[in-house]
Amino acid sequence: MEHGGHDMPMAKCKMNMLWNTDIIDTCIVFRSWHISSYTTFYLSILAIIGLGVLYEYLRVFQRQLDVRIAITLSGTNANGKGRRESPARSPHRGGRSSASPEGNYEDAGLLSGRRLIRNSLTGVPVPPVLRAVRAVVYGTTVFLSFFLMLVFMTYNAYLIGAVVVGAAIGHYVFGGTINPDAILAESSQGKGMACH
Repeated sequence: MEHGGHDMPMAKCKMNMLWNTDIIDTCIVFRSWHISSYTTFYLSILAIIGLGVLYEYLRVFQRQLDVRIAITLSGTNANGKGRRESPARSPHRGGRSSASPEGNYEDAGLLSGRRLIRNSLTGVPVPPVLRAVRAVVYGTTVFLSFFLMLVFMTYNAYLIGAVVVGAAIGHYVFGGTINPDAILAESSQGKGMACH
């Protein structure tokens, strides 16, 4: 392409719709992210691994943020000791605590005259500032997940491997604890097909 007698080099991006192992002239998501040498290739691999780790961190951070907000809204501290008695601690007919799934709904309803535990179906309103923080973290997580999907869609084996390695490293680093009760409760409900 000529402009006034000056040659301006243009990035030649290879577009592949099939599995490939191309390195030079591969563009990652943007024309400006052009791999023109092995140095830019290795730096790009490291950047993609870093994005995969960041994505896993954001997922964990999002869950921790929700737990902190839930603790704040429920009026309890991290040890479960509250300033007020929660409905989950008060016993009711049959000796069950209302913390059990049956306790929440079994005796509540039209015929019993009791109401369901406060907002158990609809939730508790989150203050606007906390909602904004949650929305920013959620939006960032969604953006990053779709960005990594676009990297995957280069069909480049090395870039796909970098996404997977980043996710695995991030999961190893940030996924060091689990809640067995929550996992066992979720496994009985079935998750269906879901991305992330």
